[in-house]
Amino acid sequence: MPVQVRYFTDPACSWSWGAEAPLRRLMWEFEGQLEFVWVMGGLARKLGSGYRDDDGNIGAGPDCFADLMAHWLNVAGETGQPCDPRLWTEGPIESTYPACLAVVAASEQGWEAGYRYLRRLREGLMYGRRKLDNRSALLAEARPAGIDAERFEIALDSNGPLETLSAHIEEARTIPEEARAAGKLSHTEGRERLSFPSAVFVGADGSRHGVYGWQPLEAYREAALAAGAEQVNGGPLEPEAAVARFGSITTREAEVLAQRPGPPICAELWRLAAEFRLRPVRALTGTVWERP
Repeated sequence: MPVQVRYFTDPACSWSWGAEAPLRRLMWEFEGQLEFVWVMGGLARKLGSGYRDDDGNIGAGPDCFADLMAHWLNVAGETGQPCDPRLWTEGPIESTYPACLAVVAASEQGWEAGYRYLRRLREGLMYGRRKLDNRSALLAEARPAGIDAERFEIALDSNGPLETLSAHIEEARTIPEEARAAGKLSHTEGRERLSFPSAVFVGADGSRHGVYGWQPLEAYREAALAAGAEQVNGGPLEPEAAVARFGSITTREAEVLAQRPGPPICAELWRLAAEFRLRPVRALTGTVWERP
Protein backbone atom coordinates (compact mmCIF):
# COMPACT_ATOMS: atom_id res chain seq x y z
CA MET A 1 0.00 0.00 0.00
CA PRO A 2 1.46 3.40 -0.96
CA VAL A 3 2.31 5.90 1.74
CA GLN A 4 -0.13 8.80 1.71
CA VAL A 5 1.44 12.25 1.54
CA ARG A 6 -0.80 15.12 2.58
CA TYR A 7 0.88 18.08 0.89
CA PHE A 8 -0.26 21.50 2.13
CA THR A 9 0.08 24.22 -0.48
CA ASP A 10 -1.59 26.83 -2.67
CA PRO A 11 -1.10 27.37 -6.43
CA ALA A 12 0.13 30.93 -5.82
CA CYS A 13 2.55 30.07 -3.00
CA SER A 14 6.06 31.10 -4.02
CA TRP A 15 7.76 28.86 -1.45
CA SER A 16 5.81 25.89 -2.80
CA TRP A 17 6.98 26.79 -6.31
CA GLY A 18 10.50 26.89 -4.90
CA ALA A 19 10.00 23.39 -3.47
CA GLU A 20 9.12 21.81 -6.82
CA ALA A 21 12.70 20.58 -7.34
CA PRO A 22 12.86 18.39 -4.19
CA LEU A 23 9.22 17.39 -4.67
CA ARG A 24 9.89 16.06 -8.16
CA ARG A 25 13.02 14.26 -7.05
CA LEU A 26 10.97 12.66 -4.26
CA MET A 27 8.29 11.57 -6.75
CA TRP A 28 10.92 9.92 -8.92
CA GLU A 29 12.93 8.26 -6.14
CA PHE A 30 9.77 6.79 -4.58
CA GLU A 31 7.83 6.16 -7.79
CA GLY A 32 4.80 3.99 -7.06
CA GLN A 33 5.43 4.22 -3.31
CA LEU A 34 3.71 7.53 -2.57
CA GLU A 35 0.16 8.72 -3.10
CA PHE A 36 -0.32 12.47 -2.75
CA VAL A 37 -3.29 14.43 -1.49
CA TRP A 38 -2.97 18.06 -2.57
CA VAL A 39 -4.35 19.89 0.46
CA MET A 40 -5.27 23.36 -0.74
CA GLY A 41 -4.68 25.79 2.10
CA GLY A 42 -6.39 28.89 0.71
CA LEU A 43 -3.63 31.47 0.79
CA ALA A 44 -5.81 34.49 -0.02
CA ARG A 45 -9.59 34.79 0.00
CA LYS A 46 -9.32 38.43 -1.10
CA LEU A 47 -6.16 40.18 -2.26
CA GLY A 48 -5.98 43.93 -2.04
CA SER A 49 -5.40 46.79 0.37
CA GLY A 50 -6.60 44.84 3.42
CA TYR A 51 -4.64 41.64 2.79
CA ARG A 52 -2.08 40.59 5.40
CA ASP A 53 0.29 37.62 5.51
CA ASP A 54 3.19 37.22 7.92
CA ASP A 55 5.14 35.29 5.30
CA GLY A 56 7.24 37.93 3.58
CA ASN A 57 5.62 40.79 5.53
CA ILE A 58 2.94 41.05 2.89
CA GLY A 59 0.61 43.88 3.79
CA ALA A 60 3.20 45.59 5.97
CA GLY A 61 3.51 48.43 3.48
CA PRO A 62 0.89 50.57 1.75
CA ASP A 63 0.65 48.25 -1.28
CA CYS A 64 0.30 44.49 -0.76
CA PHE A 65 1.06 43.88 -4.46
CA ALA A 66 4.43 45.63 -4.14
CA ASP A 67 5.10 43.45 -1.08
CA LEU A 68 4.20 40.35 -3.08
CA MET A 69 6.57 41.35 -5.88
CA ALA A 70 9.43 41.76 -3.42
CA HIS A 71 8.55 38.50 -1.68
CA TRP A 72 8.48 36.51 -4.92
CA LEU A 73 11.85 37.88 -5.95
CA ASN A 74 13.35 37.08 -2.54
CA VAL A 75 12.06 33.51 -2.70
CA ALA A 76 13.34 33.14 -6.28
CA GLY A 77 16.78 34.24 -5.10
CA GLU A 78 16.65 31.76 -2.22
CA THR A 79 15.33 28.74 -4.14
CA GLY A 80 16.67 29.21 -7.67
CA GLN A 81 13.23 28.84 -9.26
CA PRO A 82 12.42 31.43 -11.95
CA CYS A 83 9.59 33.91 -11.48
CA ASP A 84 8.05 36.94 -13.13
CA PRO A 85 6.29 39.06 -10.50
CA ARG A 86 4.97 41.54 -13.07
CA LEU A 87 1.69 39.67 -12.62
CA TRP A 88 1.13 41.90 -9.59
CA THR A 89 1.34 45.11 -11.64
CA GLU A 90 -0.23 44.05 -14.96
CA GLY A 91 -3.32 42.17 -13.79
CA PRO A 92 -3.14 40.85 -10.25
CA ILE A 93 -5.33 37.95 -9.28
CA GLU A 94 -8.09 38.84 -6.83
CA SER A 95 -8.08 35.58 -4.88
CA THR A 96 -6.32 32.21 -4.80
CA TYR A 97 -9.50 30.35 -3.77
CA PRO A 98 -10.77 29.73 -7.34
CA ALA A 99 -7.42 28.13 -8.28
CA CYS A 100 -7.47 26.05 -5.08
CA LEU A 101 -10.99 24.85 -5.89
CA ALA A 102 -9.92 23.97 -9.44
CA VAL A 103 -7.02 21.82 -8.17
CA VAL A 104 -9.43 19.94 -5.90
CA ALA A 105 -11.74 19.36 -8.88
CA ALA A 106 -8.85 18.17 -11.06
CA SER A 107 -7.70 15.79 -8.31
CA GLU A 108 -10.93 13.83 -8.68
CA GLN A 109 -9.18 12.32 -11.73
CA GLY A 110 -6.36 11.03 -9.51
CA TRP A 111 -3.48 12.59 -7.64
CA GLU A 112 -1.20 12.62 -10.70
CA ALA A 113 -3.83 14.48 -12.74
CA GLY A 114 -4.20 16.85 -9.81
CA TYR A 115 -0.45 17.43 -9.81
CA ARG A 116 -0.27 18.09 -13.54
CA TYR A 117 -3.02 20.67 -13.19
CA LEU A 118 -1.48 22.22 -10.07
CA ARG A 119 1.87 22.49 -11.85
CA ARG A 120 0.18 24.10 -14.85
CA LEU A 121 -1.34 26.75 -12.57
CA ARG A 122 1.96 27.30 -10.78
CA GLU A 123 3.72 27.94 -14.08
CA GLY A 124 0.95 30.26 -15.23
CA LEU A 125 1.06 32.30 -12.05
CA MET A 126 4.73 32.24 -11.08
CA TYR A 127 6.22 33.16 -14.44
CA GLY A 128 3.46 33.06 -17.07
CA ARG A 129 1.68 36.16 -15.71
CA ARG A 130 -1.73 34.60 -16.37
CA LYS A 131 -4.74 35.85 -14.40
CA LEU A 132 -5.91 32.47 -13.12
CA ASP A 133 -8.67 33.51 -10.76
CA ASN A 134 -11.84 32.95 -12.78
CA ARG A 135 -13.78 30.00 -14.16
CA SER A 136 -13.03 30.49 -17.86
CA ALA A 137 -9.28 30.89 -17.31
CA LEU A 138 -9.14 27.84 -15.06
CA LEU A 139 -11.14 25.73 -17.50
CA ALA A 140 -8.71 26.69 -20.27
CA GLU A 141 -5.82 25.12 -18.35
CA ALA A 142 -7.38 21.64 -18.23
CA ARG A 143 -6.47 20.26 -21.67
CA PRO A 144 -2.86 21.58 -21.62
CA ALA A 145 -2.49 19.85 -18.25
CA GLY A 146 -3.53 16.55 -19.81
CA ILE A 147 -6.77 16.04 -17.92
CA ASP A 148 -10.30 15.29 -19.11
CA ALA A 149 -11.71 18.79 -19.65
CA GLU A 150 -15.38 17.77 -19.72
CA ARG A 151 -15.10 15.75 -16.54
CA PHE A 152 -13.16 18.59 -14.93
CA GLU A 153 -15.85 21.14 -15.79
CA ILE A 154 -18.56 18.94 -14.28
CA ALA A 155 -16.52 18.54 -11.09
CA LEU A 156 -15.79 22.26 -10.91
CA ASP A 157 -19.51 23.05 -10.98
CA SER A 158 -20.47 20.45 -8.36
CA ASN A 159 -20.64 20.74 -4.56
CA GLY A 160 -18.11 18.01 -3.75
CA PRO A 161 -14.89 19.98 -4.47
CA LEU A 162 -16.25 23.01 -2.59
CA GLU A 163 -16.86 20.88 0.51
CA THR A 164 -13.42 19.30 0.16
CA LEU A 165 -11.75 22.69 -0.18
CA SER A 166 -13.45 23.90 2.99
CA ALA A 167 -12.14 20.83 4.83
CA HIS A 168 -8.65 21.39 3.39
CA ILE A 169 -8.55 25.00 4.58
CA GLU A 170 -9.57 23.97 8.09
CA GLU A 171 -6.94 21.20 8.07
CA ALA A 172 -4.26 23.72 7.08
CA ARG A 173 -5.37 25.91 10.00
CA THR A 174 -5.02 23.07 12.50
CA ILE A 175 -1.41 23.38 13.62
CA PRO A 176 0.31 20.21 14.92
CA GLU A 177 2.29 20.78 18.10
CA GLU A 178 5.60 19.86 16.46
CA ALA A 179 4.99 22.43 13.71
CA ARG A 180 4.06 25.06 16.28
CA ALA A 181 7.15 24.27 18.37
CA ALA A 182 9.31 24.68 15.26
CA GLY A 183 7.66 27.99 14.39
CA LYS A 184 6.37 26.62 11.09
CA LEU A 185 3.20 28.66 10.93
CA SER A 186 2.05 31.97 9.56
CA HIS A 187 -0.88 34.34 9.99
CA THR A 188 -2.91 34.98 6.87
CA GLU A 189 -5.96 37.23 6.80
CA GLY A 190 -6.00 37.12 10.60
CA ARG A 191 -5.93 33.31 10.90
CA GLU A 192 -3.15 30.88 11.74
CA ARG A 193 -2.07 28.39 9.08
CA LEU A 194 0.70 25.91 8.51
CA SER A 195 3.71 27.21 6.63
CA PHE A 196 3.49 26.23 2.96
CA PRO A 197 4.64 23.87 1.72
CA SER A 198 4.21 21.30 4.47
CA ALA A 199 3.85 17.56 4.07
CA VAL A 200 2.64 14.79 6.37
CA PHE A 201 3.62 11.23 5.40
CA VAL A 202 1.06 8.75 6.73
CA GLY A 203 2.23 5.15 7.09
CA ALA A 204 0.10 2.03 6.78
CA ASP A 205 0.08 1.81 10.59
CA GLY A 206 -1.33 5.34 10.84
CA SER A 207 1.97 6.88 11.95
CA ARG A 208 2.46 10.48 10.83
CA HIS A 209 5.79 12.00 9.86
CA GLY A 210 5.68 15.74 9.26
CA VAL A 211 7.93 17.95 7.15
CA TYR A 212 6.86 21.50 7.90
CA GLY A 213 7.74 24.59 5.90
CA TRP A 214 10.62 24.97 3.45
CA GLN A 215 12.89 21.94 3.88
CA PRO A 216 15.65 20.24 1.86
CA LEU A 217 15.15 17.02 -0.08
CA GLU A 218 16.73 14.97 2.72
CA ALA A 219 13.90 15.84 5.10
CA TYR A 220 11.27 14.55 2.65
CA ARG A 221 13.30 11.42 1.95
CA GLU A 222 13.69 10.62 5.65
CA ALA A 223 9.97 11.09 6.29
CA ALA A 224 9.05 8.85 3.34
CA LEU A 225 11.34 6.09 4.59
CA ALA A 226 10.09 6.46 8.16
CA ALA A 227 6.51 6.05 6.93
CA GLY A 228 7.42 2.76 5.22
CA ALA A 229 8.03 3.77 1.60
CA GLU A 230 10.85 2.13 -0.34
CA GLN A 231 13.26 4.07 -2.51
CA VAL A 232 13.05 2.50 -5.97
CA ASN A 233 15.10 4.94 -8.08
CA GLY A 234 18.51 6.46 -7.44
CA GLY A 235 21.31 8.19 -9.27
CA PRO A 236 20.77 10.95 -11.83
CA LEU A 237 17.59 11.58 -13.78
CA GLU A 238 19.03 13.28 -16.85
CA PRO A 239 17.36 16.34 -18.42
CA GLU A 240 15.79 14.67 -21.45
CA ALA A 241 14.40 11.87 -19.30
CA ALA A 242 13.18 14.42 -16.76
CA VAL A 243 11.32 16.39 -19.43
CA ALA A 244 9.81 13.15 -20.75
CA ARG A 245 8.70 12.30 -17.20
CA PHE A 246 7.39 15.70 -16.09
CA GLY A 247 6.69 17.65 -19.30
CA SER A 248 8.84 20.65 -18.39
CA ILE A 249 11.63 21.41 -15.93
CA THR A 250 13.38 24.50 -14.66
CA THR A 251 17.15 24.77 -14.55
CA ARG A 252 17.08 24.33 -10.77
CA GLU A 253 14.95 21.21 -11.12
CA ALA A 254 17.39 19.84 -13.70
CA GLU A 255 20.22 20.30 -11.17
CA VAL A 256 18.37 18.45 -8.40
CA LEU A 257 17.05 15.67 -10.63
CA ALA A 258 20.40 15.06 -12.33
CA GLN A 259 22.35 15.60 -9.08
CA ARG A 260 24.77 17.94 -10.80
CA PRO A 261 25.74 21.55 -9.99
CA GLY A 262 24.65 24.56 -12.01
CA PRO A 263 27.45 25.17 -14.55
CA PRO A 264 27.66 21.58 -15.90
CA ILE A 265 23.89 21.14 -16.05
CA CYS A 266 23.45 24.52 -17.76
CA ALA A 267 26.01 23.54 -20.38
CA GLU A 268 24.16 20.26 -20.93
CA LEU A 269 20.77 21.96 -21.22
CA TRP A 270 21.99 24.49 -23.78
CA ARG A 271 23.76 21.75 -25.75
CA LEU A 272 20.44 19.88 -25.95
CA ALA A 273 18.73 23.11 -27.01
CA ALA A 274 21.35 23.70 -29.72
CA GLU A 275 20.60 20.20 -31.02
CA PHE A 276 16.83 20.97 -30.95
CA ARG A 277 16.26 18.23 -28.38
CA LEU A 278 14.95 20.70 -25.77
CA ARG A 279 13.30 24.09 -26.11
CA PRO A 280 14.25 26.90 -23.71
CA VAL A 281 11.49 29.21 -22.49
CA ARG A 282 12.52 32.51 -20.94
CA ALA A 283 10.96 33.09 -17.50
CA LEU A 284 12.42 36.53 -16.61
CA THR A 285 14.72 35.37 -13.79
CA GLY A 286 15.49 31.96 -15.29
CA THR A 287 14.72 29.37 -17.93
CA VAL A 288 12.19 26.57 -18.30
CA TRP A 289 12.95 23.61 -20.56
CA GLU A 290 10.31 21.83 -22.63
CA ARG A 291 9.98 19.35 -25.47
CA PRO A 292 10.84 20.97 -28.81
